[in-house]
Amino acid sequence: MFTVGGLVRCRFLQPRAREVLGRWASPALTCTPESRVRTASGVGGANGAGGWYGSLSDSAPVHLCENFLVSVHQVSGLPWWLSIAMATVSIRTFITLPLAAYQLIIIAKVEALQAEISELAKRLRYEVSVRGREQGWTDKQSRVQFQKNLRRLVSQLYIRDNCHPFKASLLVWVQLPLWVSLSLALRNLSLDHSVVQGELATGGALWFSDLTIPDSTWILPVCLGLTNLLILEVFSLQRVEASRFQRLVLNGFRGFSVLMIPIAASVPSSMALYWFCSSLVGFSHNLLLRSPTVHRTLQLPAQRSETPYRDLASSFINKYWK
Repeated sequence: MFTVGGLVRCRFLQPRAREVLGRWASPALTCTPESRVRTASGVGGANGAGGWYGSLSDSAPVHLCENFLVSVHQVSGLPWWLSIAMATVSIRTFITLPLAAYQLIIIAKVEALQAEISELAKRLRYEVSVRGREQGWTDKQSRVQFQKNLRRLVSQLYIRDNCHPFKASLLVWVQLPLWVSLSLALRNLSLDHSVVQGELATGGALWFSDLTIPDSTWILPVCLGLTNLLILEVFSLQRVEASRFQRLVLNGFRGFSVLMIPIAASVPSSMALYWFCSSLVGFSHNLLLRSPTVHRTLQLPAQRSETPYRDLASSFINKYWK
């Protein structure tokens, strides 16, 4: 049993039993009338798609996100559109923002080691060449010895400063599964025939009054796409000279941002609203982490400029309006 705000959530029924009950029994036999969260996903249950997608939409993390969203709505008493926005801000602020700050710290430490690594590489190359002449190594053997010992020395430096580059990817490993789980949770709640779906149907605002259907005006999807493109352009302005591979990756993300517009227009508005709010909060956090005050608080190396926001605006204007 799962409990959300004191309301009982029914156990999953076996597919065959659910089919029989759907034919002969009333809905009261499969779920208590006061249940506010569905038992079987409208996506991955008997009436939805099966396979890996069905398993994912009925997974424990997705159910946990459903319970979290319903709890936020019940505790706050806010309309559903505002509850979704508040839940998004809370998760991005209390989970992903600290991880983003930690990522900055790791990257700064790794960059600070580059000069020391370069000096070590020079000394190691000399020592390997001397040892190679003594042992009669071929050029290939010398390169293998140099690379093996350099990796060992660099690994020791990472351990010494506690800044292995893999730690910088921790944000992605947390943020992506969280984004997927919350998205599927909102889709499940929007498509299931329950009290929550009824509340979502009347819990929107302005042009998206019904959160269970796609945004027919495409305003939310377009706002999502523009926000994602803005984030990418701000990121690209940080790099003065990008490599060919970096340009290819950036263009790939640009294409994906444009592709997200029709995708967001085909899902319930609750999902599109969450995606838009998540991107907007992420953009604001990216700007916040550029602040010189934040850099001093995190004890990061001094920035090249004390006016990062003015410099960013100037670079943006020079690139697109001149």
